[in-house]
Amino acid sequence: MKVKGALLFGCLLYAVCSKAQDTAIQLKDVVVTGQYQQQSVRQSVYRIRTISSERIQLRGATDVLGVLNSELGIRFSNDAALGETDVELMGMSGQSVKILLDGVPLVDRGSTRQSLSQMDINTIDRIEIVEGPMSVVYGTDALAGVINLITKKGKGDQLAVTARVQEETVGTEYKPFNGKGLHNESLALHWSHQGWFANGSFTRNDFGGWQGQYTGRKKEWHPKDQWLGGAMLGYSHNNWEAWYRLDYLDEDISSLGDINTGNYRATDQHYLTDRYTHQAQAAWQLNERLSFNGALSWQVYKRRTQTTIKDFQDNTETLSADAGAQDVSKFNTLFFRTTAQYKVSPKIMMQPGIEVRRDASSGQRIEGEPVISDYAVFVSAEIKPVTWMNIRPGIRFSKNSVYDAPPAIPSINTRFSLNKHMDLRLSYGRGFRAPALRELYFYFFDASHAIQGNPDLKAEYSHSVNGSLNWQVPGRGALRYTVALSGFYNHFDNLIDIGYDASDPAISTYININKFRTTGGMLEHTLHWKALQASLGFSYIGRYNRFTDDTTYNKTYPTPAFTWTPEVNANITWHFKRMGASLSAFYKYSGARPTYELADIDNATVVRLAETAAFHYADVTATQRINKFLSVNGGVKNLFNVDRLRNTSRDVGQAHSTGGPVLMWYGRSYFLGLSFRWTKS
Repeated sequence: MKVKGALLFGCLLYAVCSKAQDTAIQLKDVVVTGQYQQQSVRQSVYRIRTISSERIQLRGATDVLGVLNSELGIRFSNDAALGETDVELMGMSGQSVKILLDGVPLVDRGSTRQSLSQMDINTIDRIEIVEGPMSVVYGTDALAGVINLITKKGKGDQLAVTARVQEETVGTEYKPFNGKGLHNESLALHWSHQGWFANGSFTRNDFGGWQGQYTGRKKEWHPKDQWLGGAMLGYSHNNWEAWYRLDYLDEDISSLGDINTGNYRATDQHYLTDRYTHQAQAAWQLNERLSFNGALSWQVYKRRTQTTIKDFQDNTETLSADAGAQDVSKFNTLFFRTTAQYKVSPKIMMQPGIEVRRDASSGQRIEGEPVISDYAVFVSAEIKPVTWMNIRPGIRFSKNSVYDAPPAIPSINTRFSLNKHMDLRLSYGRGFRAPALRELYFYFFDASHAIQGNPDLKAEYSHSVNGSLNWQVPGRGALRYTVALSGFYNHFDNLIDIGYDASDPAISTYININKFRTTGGMLEHTLHWKALQASLGFSYIGRYNRFTDDTTYNKTYPTPAFTWTPEVNANITWHFKRMGASLSAFYKYSGARPTYELADIDNATVVRLAETAAFHYADVTATQRINKFLSVNGGVKNLFNVDRLRNTSRDVGQAHSTGGPVLMWYGRSYFLGLSFRWTKS
């Protein structure tokens, strides 16, 4: 096994929160996302879904995407050319979804959220998902909501060593421990004593790719090799704590070319990523009425394209001299946020805050070396005039050095306790999304591309209304049953999309579209009874049809204002406590994804309905404790053997796609893993 550089010890950052069970089964979860202080899910003015460490382990996931893929309202799309996966939340794509690591935004090179697949799942304690705009608290890109990855930490005075080895097939392809298949190895060390705490971890993810329908050296899913690690050190004493954390990623995605039978050469590309994430946080409880929190982060993200020509006659490999063949793009972000929490009275609490962010980029496909600075002040309050009511108004003021950001972002969130078993939440928020650096300054021209950024882009902004009703049905003994009904409506202005340069239609660029909308609802049932945990959910999400107000086409070819997609999910786990075992099933049905597009039919341009086909996805997993140190887990992923979806659109929405079937997975796979944990107090 070849390790690049010195062996890195990773980190499991001190998260200011208590370990929680899944919200589907535990009504007293403690959450931290968007809160003044840790509190239960039920007391929060936000609707928060949590995925616990137990569920993460039961899934046998090797990345965050493998945990989120059965959640309602979350969908993924793949760019087969670049080997990347993007996320969509409640009908809005990745650039509207904020990804956080312990409350600190993660940097991505563009609108695609690569960071979700570049975080070490073995260091994640739980995941908190907040739906709806969180722009007052978290700024740009939080229109659809936030996904907060909460890391593990040590507790008390103890020393712990954990390790994991998992082997998985990729469809029918597999070779033990290296090459074909999916191979995951992880080692972590946790230590805490007299207020000091330190953690370290190291993980390797080796994905051998998937041949699919290709022959020769090319693969439909590119091979990916990841090395992840880092380190953390912190100290906690009485009413204050502080810690520093470093995360590191080395990733190699390989796109292998077929051999040219004329000269026995092949063109290979490697997409090489280095990601450093430095993070320092501190909290100080000055007295029972006043506390402070601060976070400082420095992130460096480098993506390099290395193109080589491999000669199979003399077994040599040389760098390609073609334009853009050796591209390097660098992105770095300096982030600082501090807040104060002040208890004015038993019924009023205030939180003022300051946030500063500086983004910089450089590279062959970036014009110049642009720098964007963003400065914001924000303030919110929690007002509890009576015991059954919680009102949280807030406002954020921003100033940006480049783009035209909305000067003020307001929001109001409310929670009403209708009785001891039922809660109603209603909220309004104005969100905004800043143009990404690539959208402003991207420059890529070669034989097959003509794409140029638009430095005159304006920020997107939205008006969003959300509501939810939660009912905990009175139960007896170990029985707990909860029903949750929620709905949302989002109206966007200045939506950023790819269009054509007005001065030269041959050039693609980024433009602001007048408006876009999403709406929908969700119904969820959760059950907890003795050894049984189960949930059943349904969602129906509509996306705006951009042709509905276009009199050029819609007058002749009328189309509805929204296209709709249903989703159904079900999760069930049964614990065999005496045996130390559990059996789980995770299922999701994703309905057909319709869209309207222009098409040339009989020498006329018309509006036609296209769609991506519906599909069923399911995992079945089992765990068994062998002894107090070892446990084994295994199962089947993608039970229904989904690989590509029928797609009638001429283009599937990715810059490197040309329509045709949509690649979703690589078929049914099987996995087997062994976990070790040793602790000493």
